[in-house]
Amino acid sequence: MDKKVVYSGIQPSGSLTIGNYIGALSNFSELQEEYNCLYCIVDMHAITMPQEPKNLRKNTLDILSLYLACGLDPEKSIIYIQSHVPEHAELGWVLNTIASMGQLQRMTQFKDKSSKSKEVLAGILNYPVLMAADILLYQSAYVPVGEDQRQHIELTRDLAQKFNSRYSDTFTIPDIMTPKVGARIMSLQDPQYKMSKSDSDENAFILILDDENAIRRKIKRAVTDSEGVIRYSTEQPGLKNLIDIYSSFSKLSVEEIVEKYKDLGYGKFKEDLAEVVVERLRPVQERFNAIRNDKEYLEKVYTEGAQKASALARKTLRKVYKKVGFIPR
Repeated sequence: MDKKVVYSGIQPSGSLTIGNYIGALSNFSELQEEYNCLYCIVDMHAITMPQEPKNLRKNTLDILSLYLACGLDPEKSIIYIQSHVPEHAELGWVLNTIASMGQLQRMTQFKDKSSKSKEVLAGILNYPVLMAADILLYQSAYVPVGEDQRQHIELTRDLAQKFNSRYSDTFTIPDIMTPKVGARIMSLQDPQYKMSKSDSDENAFILILDDENAIRRKIKRAVTDSEGVIRYSTEQPGLKNLIDIYSSFSKLSVEEIVEKYKDLGYGKFKEDLAEVVVERLRPVQERFNAIRNDKEYLEKVYTEGAQKASALARKTLRKVYKKVGFIPR
């Protein structure tokens, strides 16, 4: 593998939002032209929260279909399901032996989730270590994630450096890769929070697979402010978020959008934004529906993807096992 490795994984815990599309999926097809890319459906991470088994299976195939609908090519990228490559869990255990409780308890997402639950499950504490294993198994140079995952990438880097220091160079130290605009798309109803498919208010998010009417309705209802002036400012977070979405979907710069709508008001801006989102998602939705109904093709993609991923993962794991003192099998 002469090119540098890019690794990314998405949880199959429900339908994906346009935040997932802007921050990740829309960039994936371009990355596979420049890097050796691995795209994983991280079903082992998904079960850190209770899942209905039939829904988990459905969502896993939905995410795989969305990967392909957004332009990923199984001939150019390795596309696979996490639980099909047991080396993830094996390396995860080794890394758990060098991760400290203090590190894991300082994770923002752990503090947030544990504060909302009477019983904190071990998976919630330990999943950042599994995430580190996901990345390090493939000697990944870059991980395209949003800013909310930066802390986890820093943990991954720390564990890699700690292992390398203790046992000699083994892992590539990964860097974060973020898009310039739209890396963090916020709620349409409360823009101080990230857009999330688990939001109790369905008007707070737009799903990639939402129909045209739902998209137009949600954008029309998106909060702005009482100023009535098109500006890109932290003082107008709702409008700023909508401009980020517009820029990401249209490829117009923020400055071009502000100039275009400076005298037109919010109504026209929202109407045009809805049209831009609908038209950008239409071909993705059409491809998704065709791919999702082809079970034989999906099985071929994830089976061959797991075989390719396992070959790379075993190479790293053999080195790790040898260095920690395990007897080769």
